[in-house]
Amino acid sequence: MGEVFKKRGEKAFEWYGDYNKLCGVLHKYIKVQDKLSEQMYDVGYKHLTNIDISETVVNHMNQRNAERRPGLTFQQMDATQTPYEEASYQAALDKGTLDAMASEEEGALARNMLTEVARVLSVGGRYVCVTLAQESVIKLAVDRFVQLGWAVRLHCLQEENQSVEDSFALPVFVLVCTKFRQPMPMPILEMCLGEDGAPTRLTQVSDLLSAVREHQAYSVLKKRLRTSTDASSNLSLTLSHTKTGLPRYTLTVQDCPPGAKVPRSNQFAIFIVPQGSETAWLYSSSEGRRQLAASANFRRLVIVAMHRNQEYTDMQDVQSELSPMVMDLAPPGMPANQQVPFLSVGGDLGWREEVSRGVSELSGEYCVENVKGEDGELYRRLVFLSNAALVQSESRLVPSNTASGHKKKNKKKAKPTTAPSTSSTSLSVDSGFLCCAHHEVMVAGLTMLGVGTPQNKDVPVSVLLVGLGGGGLPQFLRDFVPNVTVEVVELDPVVMQVANEWFGFRPDDRLTVTLGDGLERICALEKEGGRLFDVIMFDVDNKDSTVGMSCPPAAFVETSILQKVRSMLTPRVLRKSVLERVSAVFPTIISRKIEGEVNEVLLCSHGENGTSKAATILPSLNQAGKSLQSALYSNRTGPKSSPHIDIAELLKDLKIE
Repeated sequence: MGEVFKKRGEKAFEWYGDYNKLCGVLHKYIKVQDKLSEQMYDVGYKHLTNIDISETVVNHMNQRNAERRPGLTFQQMDATQTPYEEASYQAALDKGTLDAMASEEEGALARNMLTEVARVLSVGGRYVCVTLAQESVIKLAVDRFVQLGWAVRLHCLQEENQSVEDSFALPVFVLVCTKFRQPMPMPILEMCLGEDGAPTRLTQVSDLLSAVREHQAYSVLKKRLRTSTDASSNLSLTLSHTKTGLPRYTLTVQDCPPGAKVPRSNQFAIFIVPQGSETAWLYSSSEGRRQLAASANFRRLVIVAMHRNQEYTDMQDVQSELSPMVMDLAPPGMPANQQVPFLSVGGDLGWREEVSRGVSELSGEYCVENVKGEDGELYRRLVFLSNAALVQSESRLVPSNTASGHKKKNKKKAKPTTAPSTSSTSLSVDSGFLCCAHHEVMVAGLTMLGVGTPQNKDVPVSVLLVGLGGGGLPQFLRDFVPNVTVEVVELDPVVMQVANEWFGFRPDDRLTVTLGDGLERICALEKEGGRLFDVIMFDVDNKDSTVGMSCPPAAFVETSILQKVRSMLTPRVLRKSVLERVSAVFPTIISRKIEGEVNEVLLCSHGENGTSKAATILPSLNQAGKSLQSALYSNRTGPKSSPHIDIAELLKDLKIE
């Protein structure tokens, strides 16, 4: 802030706004009859005392106003040491002085000035400070007056009818601190939008500072969006609820690329993401949002996601709530009378119901929620809130009496537009449905073993799976793959608890869970020797998003670990730097990217005859997963049965002999 003031020049003082901009909030808190420059005098403030440390400024202002404005006095004085009596003024107005002083001597001057302000103000008096609200400045002032037991209110002044060229990116704030006869036992902290906005009560100083940062970010974003377009920027901001202060909407701005042919009428649109769909690739990834904007074919698309723990009545209410704010994000040059449409999928807000919330020592806060998918089906999800854009685990929900029944095919369902009529308590997880596309591909990898073929119908299949999640994948393997045994290694005991309580996970003699570190378990099994697995699956995520690979953690693809994995596989089975390390150990690798997801599945084998077949396998691999899943599901006779599954046709389609 000190550098800002050094560069401000003559015009920069008006960054804080002239009298016309400030008069509304000043009249609200400073009464005409109070003893409290020139413009205030002219509208009725006849008892004004002005102080400045510069003798030149004081002499100039006294000469200029001596005859025209009697009673308007200017005195040379240090604001940290004044000769005025205690409780001698009803209001103290500060326009930028706190900002300037707080940057000097680590805030000591500002603290001294605030102490002097508190001394000279009478009970009921107000300190009114016009400020740019740099965080260190506003925290210093608010902390001081909260300690004194005063009421603190902060107004964020909105720009109105100001040209883009003349506007300053940062908003102007007015801090109003009111002195009480008896110090308040609990802090009174309030935030107002505009001069007449309804105050929002906050509980602690950090909440007020967070609100300030949000308004500043919004103002900077508005300035940037008014002056330029950038198809690759993905600018976003979060709007909080005015009453609770909790995040309510996240807005992401997506512009069309330069040169795109956009109809003249398609300048600006707002897309409302249905609740529960915000984690979908189309809305959560940069590539997906660009695809969405290209499909919508508007010059600028604002993609709006709704937050958990918030209530939304209907689409009309959401539109009414967003309309005053989103118009500030319009592209440069858009006519003021341009109609801005609201777009959505299916015309409704979607549906979300939180059923559980807790905290894991390893992964932080989590929630389990039921959502309505865009296909009209109901799903249950596990989400860790430290990365709320990522669904940790997902399963389909069905009425309890059909949870173990057969999958109904080719039956179109009407999409519910409100909460489902079936109570959540009567819904069960469908263990025969794999929601994740990468799980389908992992199941398709079983075709490399010839699972279910006549010659292998009695051959046992052993699987080591690192990562439990909700338990959908291991439970599907146990329930539908003949003669399979599955050992799962899960690091987090809370995940195990959630899988049992909310995802219907039930281990038994064919499906066991070992709690512990997956790497340590692999090392221990390899060291013990003698125990081999037909399939080893990694389905564990990486908590550190900075490394660029979300699954698995980098340690799982270190050469030493891959060599241990290879030695643990039975002889019949198994991106740039990662693939190089994997291929150095395994001669046959099939890589399958999942369309619409960030996941990629590597099917690794130490057999020598698979490489030439990779090209023919890949086009059908995804469909193989679906088909094998359907075949296994349709032939199911019981959770622990081992029916004969004839998948010769599947193998033929994949050109695997």
